[in-house]
Amino acid sequence: MPSRQLLPFVLLLGLVAVAPGRALGQAPAPMDPGRLELTRGDLTRLLGELGEVAASPAYSGSIQERARRDMAAVEERLSRGDFRAGDRVVLVVDGRPELSDTVVVEPGPRITLSSLGPIDLAGVLRSELRSHLTAEIGRYFRDPSVQAASLIRISIQGMVMNPGFYTVPANVLLSDALMEAGGPDRASDLEKLRIERGGETLWDGPLLQSMLVEGRTLDQLNLRAGDQIVLPERRASLLFEIARYGAIIVSTIFLGSRVF
Repeated sequence: MPSRQLLPFVLLLGLVAVAPGRALGQAPAPMDPGRLELTRGDLTRLLGELGEVAASPAYSGSIQERARRDMAAVEERLSRGDFRAGDRVVLVVDGRPELSDTVVVEPGPRITLSSLGPIDLAGVLRSELRSHLTAEIGRYFRDPSVQAASLIRISIQGMVMNPGFYTVPANVLLSDALMEAGGPDRASDLEKLRIERGGETLWDGPLLQSMLVEGRTLDQLNLRAGDQIVLPERRASLLFEIARYGAIIVSTIFLGSRVF
């Protein structure tokens, strides 16, 4: 039996798997913490790793099936791009104040600049946004200096100070996204933090905890518009509950004896 360990893609799409053919203690190269948004090369490399798992008899059927589902998600991101209607793009073009604005992504997806018209974003990754807009604006102006950032609208619910919907940069840290909602309150259970999409859990448990500590961004977690970060309430321990109800019973008996 070949030795096994965690593959790097578990830090991206939640496929908890172990990889054959590596020596114990030999960790895979970690994701570059300075790269806040995944490139097409990152995703293509990830797709290849997932394909190896899906085709390998060294893995259980459930792990192979999860790999195939994650392959479909990566392929969709590579083909459709990252932008969805309702996202926002912050655009600054040096010397062109008429182009500098925060614009809403429209169905298509695309954005519309008042002086240039629509710009298609189909198939564009967040990491490609600046170069894509530079090329598009460059069709009208010579050598434009473009700065661009993508914002996504997510829901932050549960035991945070100000639950609700927030539009945040895609390259913001998960921990900073929580602070946008005021941060955890005293009754929160950070160990039960989870991320959902369409009612299904994308991330939770020790894996999400490690990524929270390591400083992963929303883009590195593969989040998109409409996803929900949920911070549950801390449940009291069984011993605490027994003691609490015991105290209630004792108080009731004592008060009853005083009455009668």
